[in-house]
Amino acid sequence: MNKLNELIKYILVKYPKIEELSKPRLVKLIYLIDWKHSIEFGEQYTDIRWIYNHYGPYVNDVINTIKNNPDIYEVYTRENPYGGITDKFNIKKSKNLQINIDIKGKKITDFIIEKTFHIEWSNFISIVYSTYPVRTNLKYSTLDLKSLAIEYKAEKTTGNNVYKK
Repeated sequence: MNKLNELIKYILVKYPKIEELSKPRLVKLIYLIDWKHSIEFGEQYTDIRWIYNHYGPYVNDVINTIKNNPDIYEVYTRENPYGGITDKFNIKKSKNLQINIDIKGKKITDFIIEKTFHIEWSNFISIVYSTYPVRTNLKYSTLDLKSLAIEYKAEKTTGNNVYKK
């Protein structure tokens, strides 16, 4: 089972405002799911190797998974509210659609969707940029969410921030 593919299907079925789920928002949503899963359960939900680039945590894995599965997903391009072009995604209608996501993955995904779907982009991205991995790492670095979750939990427990100068 490809956890990322199953997670994407689950998000596209569960997301309340699918028309507002842009490519960047979907990728950042999955980052937040992986981060929360790392904190709660000691490991990411997906096996994505997250990179902190100039747009925050970003990888092509999510979009490539969608584009590599045209039998499952529809990709269409439309204008965004700012006059730019964006890709949107849907699940193709199928009687046989199965989504294999475990209870922990559902719990975290439902939580992240519920807390963020109604938030406008600027506030949503502020949440992403306020996460511990982004605040404590340099741009263009790999974000080891499992290790960073351990650091984060230790800092929360002890109050010691090893990054304060």
